[in-house]
Amino acid sequence: MHRYLIPLLSYSLLTLFTFGQESSKQVVTNVDDLPRFTYELDLLPSELLTDDVAFEAWATEVEADLETVLAQYDIQDKPTVRGYLNTLRDIALWKGEYEKAKALTLEIRSLQEKPADKLTSGLSALTLIETIEMEGERAETFNKSFREAYAAKINELPWDVVQDNIEQTKGGYEMYSENFFTGIVQTNYDPGAKESKSISQDLAGGIISIRVLIDRFLPVKDEIIAVTGGYIAANRVEKADIWEARDVDLTGESGLQDVIVGVWDSGVDTAIFEKTKQLWTNTGEIPGDGIDNDENGFVDDVHGFAHDLEGRRTTGELFPLPEEIEAKRDDLVYLYKGLSDLQAAVDSDAASALKQRMSQIQPEEVESFLLDLNYYGNYSHGTHVAGIVANGNPAAKVLVARITFDHKNIPDPPRLEEAVRFRRAAFEAVEYFKQSGTRVVNMSWGGSKQGNEIAYEMNGEGDDAEMRSEMAKILFDIGYDALVEAMASAPEILFVAAAGNSDNTVEFDKVIPSSIELPNVLVVGAVDQAGEETGFTSFGKTVLVHANGFEVDSYLPGGSRLPLSGTSMASPNVANLAAKLLAVDPSLSPEAVISLILLGAERSEDGRRNLIHPARSMALLQVKNGLL
Repeated sequence: MHRYLIPLLSYSLLTLFTFGQESSKQVVTNVDDLPRFTYELDLLPSELLTDDVAFEAWATEVEADLETVLAQYDIQDKPTVRGYLNTLRDIALWKGEYEKAKALTLEIRSLQEKPADKLTSGLSALTLIETIEMEGERAETFNKSFREAYAAKINELPWDVVQDNIEQTKGGYEMYSENFFTGIVQTNYDPGAKESKSISQDLAGGIISIRVLIDRFLPVKDEIIAVTGGYIAANRVEKADIWEARDVDLTGESGLQDVIVGVWDSGVDTAIFEKTKQLWTNTGEIPGDGIDNDENGFVDDVHGFAHDLEGRRTTGELFPLPEEIEAKRDDLVYLYKGLSDLQAAVDSDAASALKQRMSQIQPEEVESFLLDLNYYGNYSHGTHVAGIVANGNPAAKVLVARITFDHKNIPDPPRLEEAVRFRRAAFEAVEYFKQSGTRVVNMSWGGSKQGNEIAYEMNGEGDDAEMRSEMAKILFDIGYDALVEAMASAPEILFVAAAGNSDNTVEFDKVIPSSIELPNVLVVGAVDQAGEETGFTSFGKTVLVHANGFEVDSYLPGGSRLPLSGTSMASPNVANLAAKLLAVDPSLSPEAVISLILLGAERSEDGRRNLIHPARSMALLQVKNGLL
């Protein structure tokens, strides 16, 4: 089941019904209780992007089903309702039903929960509708009028609240093109639909959104970039960074006890942490002899263990790069820097090079572009996370626990034998942590039943969406239950998990590991440098604390550094704090560490954010131990 886990790294690429209204609707508190829909297709999804007649007939089917669901079900999850309404709004926009589209856009905004989203949601759609109503769709002055109206809306926004959203909007549109979107559909949607001759509701929203982006928003792409760019330039005062003042650096401190921290991720470039003397070493193993010297079941596990894509034991501390990817390494690092800079609206050579490449990309080039990006992302992810975990803590000893993530655009379909191997691998991993004396484990990855469903569909498997849902649930539950049981068997270890980057409620759509509730599990959401909730972070009752997950600087394999964003970066910031507390007082239990972190954290007025404060948590520990 490892192949269906994904590293939680975030990049910015993409009613008429009242939420919670009292009625006789069926109450839904879990995504599994919602109906699934399957639509037969006589053509490929990519052909829907250019066939107006077929697209309208198909979109009308989708529209009718979504409206029926909203009429019959009281869905107790705002992100899910917003997703349905977004698809209905897009359909209304494409059909030219502008009053309906406007009402849906305002309803979506009313359901937003994050402060920045409440202000920025649907601004481009509302501007588009208002400009059409004022000018008509084919007026020569349409783009000029759109730009003026959009600027009026954007320029009145409070910079300190919406900065990240506006920067990401600009960065996204600078990469958008019809060729790029067409290539995505051809790469990710066409193969499965070609086999099954159908498409599910799960994927329908993405296709509809892409069609509307191409038809309605790309024609005003330059205006959106100009307005957001002008707004950024006029207000370019960076948010105050709250994290440096809160940080605790144990460098040079005496009396620290070594703390083994497991980085359960895609692998780590151990040479970096060998130089800093922050690397755990298994003294019972002889490097490179191909023998399990300590007879623990793993060969050459000098600095930790590894499982392959199918959950089997393997060797190697770092995700391997094939020769063809290794040859592109420098270009891929530059690409990653360009993505990071675009997201932060940084005008750099790397950002300019990426924009130029995206503007010239052909649909048939998208598959290899995404494949290379995924491969390098998996390769570098664990090292970046490990750098955050170990920062400022000479007592931290990184133990590599490598998962092999699937890099393919279309993952292989889930199989029972792999789910069983994942179960065994989960227990093997936790047992290894216990035997090695690991105190903290960081888990910057996630997987969901829906991910399994989509994998089936992308491969054209399963008769319909209902069957895929049933198949996916069986395998997901095997993995979920195994992880819960394995972590519960290690009450002496603190597991720190990333919340996820889907802007969703983790308990409504069950996710591993962020939906898991155990006394030794701490789930982390992401905020930015000023402590404001990021647009991508997931949330819910299990998400107890928040840490910086925006443009966090750390290592890439080889030792270069790059700022990246995601709950993948927030989680190791909390693991870092936990390890520092344990370095000062190794007698602390996981529950005691969690208590110190929570007592030191600062809850926002709206209750949505609970920001870690390392200095306060450390001071609380010193008070507890009579040192202050």
